[in-house]
Amino acid sequence: MAMSVGGGDGEERGTMSEINTTPLVDVMLVLLIIFLITIPVITKNVPVNVPKAVNIPTQTKPENINISVTADGDVYWAQQKMLDMHQLVELVEKEAVKVPQPEIHIRADAQTDYKNVGKVIAAINRGGVIKVGFITEPDHGVRGIR
Repeated sequence: MAMSVGGGDGEERGTMSEINTTPLVDVMLVLLIIFLITIPVITKNVPVNVPKAVNIPTQTKPENINISVTADGDVYWAQQKMLDMHQLVELVEKEAVKVPQPEIHIRADAQTDYKNVGKVIAAINRGGVIKVGFITEPDHGVRGIR
């Protein structure tokens, strides 16, 4: 901290109190460097054997419910077009009381907006069904993990 007190030319000046931040910045940079160096040393991972992922085709059961979302945002319950999300919530509520509860599979067009799929997920959540999955086509250009 630097402070200038009084002048040598006989004039009486007030004390000038300004904080010199240069040493503070230097100390903070040194601390930052120390933390950046020591954090990777401190964090150690437990050695575990992580299983390899393999894409398993979905086993379609008759009790599974397919909901389709078109590129335009139209929603279909099996082959029936939904007029609005309230109708979808009502149908999901009817299925949610079944034991065991059926799975709902969402098939969304690749060109549809995320908000259309988000509305469907919100409707399923309000309806009370727990198991929801997304149906996709396998990408033949990418090799699987071995």
